[in-house]
Parts: sequence; C-alpha cells; structure tokens
Amino acid sequence: MEPKKFFGGKHQYTKWGKLTEVRTMSEPKTLTPPAGQVPLQVEMDDATAQGVYANLAAMSHTEAEFIFDFIFVQPNAPKAKLRSRVISSPVHAKRVLAALADNVRKYEERFGTINAGPPGPKS
Repeated sequence: MEPKKFFGGKHQYTKWGKLTEVRTMSEPKTLTPPAGQVPLQVEMDDATAQGVYANLAAMSHTEAEFIFDFIFVQPNAPKAKLRSRVISSPVHAKRVLAALADNVRKYEERFGTINAGPPGPKS
C-alpha cells in the first residue's frame, strides 16, 4: 500500500492505512537556555532531517547509560531492521521521559486518547 502524504501548518502527515505518522517540518531551532547561558543553535543535514520510521523500540541500561534501539518490523517478516541506536546518560534519559510524557499529554488534549493496548507482540 502506498502511503498518502499531506501537509498542515508545520507538520507533514503520512497515512499508512489506519495509521498516521506526523513529522514536524525541519527548521533551524534555537534552544532557550537557563539565564546566563549562551543559546544553542541546532543544525542538521537533509538526510538527518528526514528521520527514520520505527515501529518498535527496545531499551536497556547499565549503571552509566541508557540504550534506546529503534527498530522497523515488517508484518509477517521473520527479521527486523535496527534503524537507530541512541545512547544516553541516566539524567538525560529521565529528561527524555518527562518530555515524552508532556508531549503525549499535549497530543491527547488536542487529538484524543491514544489507545495503545498492551505492550508486546500480537498473536
């Protein structure tokens, strides 16, 4: 099935059957630092700005770091492809958790509750 793409404001939407992927269009960003610190200008090349699609995440950790693996699993395929691995400090992982929770809350306020169902493979 070919995905259908459309744009709305700063977002690009891709319909994959019943699923919709939403991406914020790339634009230069300046992160606002605490008072007294220099702003951080974030740059990215075109390939990185395109992102990668993943429909499974696996996480593990040691005392010193958290490892996030983002994986693409094709339906009815015996293999999956690791698309990206992010290694982070425990402090940053906790900040990512808080930011993700905040973004999910904002999403649900705008678009309704996400019905994720139980984690794990479907039988």
